Amino acid sequence: MERFDAVLFDCDGVLVDSEPITNGVLRQMLNEAGWALTPAECEHHFIGRAVRDQRALIEAETGKPLTEEWMRAFYARRNERLVAELQAVAGALDAVIAAHGHTAGRIACASGADRPKVVMQIGMAGMAPYFGERIFSGHDLPRSKPHPDVYLAAAAHLGVDPARCLVIEDTATGAQAGLAAGATVWGYCPHGDGRAFGGLPVARVMQHMGELVQHLAPLR
Repeated sequence: MERFDAVLFDCDGVLVDSEPITNGVLRQMLNEAGWALTPAECEHHFIGRAVRDQRALIEAETGKPLTEEWMRAFYARRNERLVAELQAVAGALDAVIAAHGHTAGRIACASGADRPKVVMQIGMAGMAPYFGERIFSGHDLPRSKPHPDVYLAAAAHLGVDPARCLVIEDTATGAQAGLAAGATVWGYCPHGDGRAFGGLPVARVMQHMGELVQHLAPLR
């Protein structure tokens, strides 16, 4: 068993199974805007990245500016679908509870998504009592993932050296952010062998969030 001073979770794809919902809405709206792309192409371009960070690509493919009005419409349609359909990742609540116990409460969620969405999803998944206000969004910082800013902000808030933090991520973009922060990164890859991390030095690849419970030493 291993010991860390803090555990920092990504949200989408780690705590909640939101990515198929969000990408479905995004793909539908991009198709409506004139960019016909497949589900696999949409995942390739957007999983692990903020939509705004892909502004140049979206504008090039649609031939239209990415407006605040379009973003508001996307958020509204996305949130409506999430409220109706969102499920927690299997084993994620138990993993959060175990991490909370392992660190005496020093856990945080560090996401590339907008903070209102992350807060809503954590509440729907029954995890809000464990995270409290310790929810951080790359939208609120100068740079989002793959830059380390959101993980550095979470570690600083907890008063923990990033080198003593464990980061849980499901994308190469997020893993790069955790590694750049100096943290230990464990990858969550439920449907494969970890190839999503493309040779990045993640310390462990888990296929089920329940493995986190097994590998964290209980607080003595």
